[in-house]
Amino acid sequence: MAGPESRHDVGGPILHGGNLSRARAQFPHAPEPWIDLSTGISPYSYPHSPIPGNAFARLPEPMLAERLKVLAANAYGAPTAAHIAAAPGTQILLPIVAALQSGWGVDKAAVLSPTYAEHARAARLSGLEVTETDDLQRLADGRLAVVVNPNNPTGRVVPKSDLLALAAVMRARRGLLVVDEAFMDVSEAESVANAVNDGDLVVLRSFGKFYGMAGLRLGFAISHPDIIAKIESRLGPWAVSGPALHVAGEALADVPWRQATRAKLEQDAARLDALLISAGIAVAGGTSLFRFIRDPRAQAIYRHLGERGIITRRFEERPADLRIGLPAANDWSRVETALKTI
Repeated sequence: MAGPESRHDVGGPILHGGNLSRARAQFPHAPEPWIDLSTGISPYSYPHSPIPGNAFARLPEPMLAERLKVLAANAYGAPTAAHIAAAPGTQILLPIVAALQSGWGVDKAAVLSPTYAEHARAARLSGLEVTETDDLQRLADGRLAVVVNPNNPTGRVVPKSDLLALAAVMRARRGLLVVDEAFMDVSEAESVANAVNDGDLVVLRSFGKFYGMAGLRLGFAISHPDIIAKIESRLGPWAVSGPALHVAGEALADVPWRQATRAKLEQDAARLDALLISAGIAVAGGTSLFRFIRDPRAQAIYRHLGERGIITRRFEERPADLRIGLPAANDWSRVETALKTI
């Protein structure tokens, strides 16, 4: 990003974390197995029961999809199940939601940045002229405003009162505010999912990050039922797979596991903070699923860890920024040793 405000062409695919083949090519002499700290995915996968064989053999049952929406409404604080759309990952929802505000003439979108880059790209793919800005007040300039809360990668939190005020401004402009709450499960931020009934607000929730099952591909949109109907018509039938319905149907109902896992993640984040601080690396932000570093040595830290088979998330447009996820239980000793030798 060129500065606090910028506009870009759509461009090619965005590089993300989680690409071990790219890491191996970049650090061919690194030891195996790799430790992937480049994503904000929990190291604790939900311990679901065995997936029934017919979950693979049959089309997903509509009744199970409706039950999942009820569970998601309860888990995320939506008014009712009619305010929920379930999708094969939040990623697929981004262009669908952005397209709701295209076709109005001179279409503009604004994204509170720096943040997850796919929001701006999805808006551009939908034909919107996108401004990326670090000024919350500038978001109301267009027909679509996007806030990631808590933010990825910085961990920035926008108060609920500010978001609701922005939603009211967007409503007066016949616009739409999108609040991506992908990391809400691991933050003290306050959700706005219970405030979607006025029709000016779409909330996105990710399943796989907190439940440690990103490969399952499941996410939710929360909004007014009229908007949900439009989203579901674009998703089409059987949007969520049978295995995902089985796993998420158990996970979203399991309140004790959610509470215990949130506590474990907070402990792990504090442990990682202590390791980073002992290595002379200040933690600038993050959530309990990832820590955010802003340091002029970020590229050197990235290379030092990469040469030791530990991949983190760097940002080519912001070379001083680095995001580091949580190690799995068996990986802490390697991470500690690598950090001690920086």
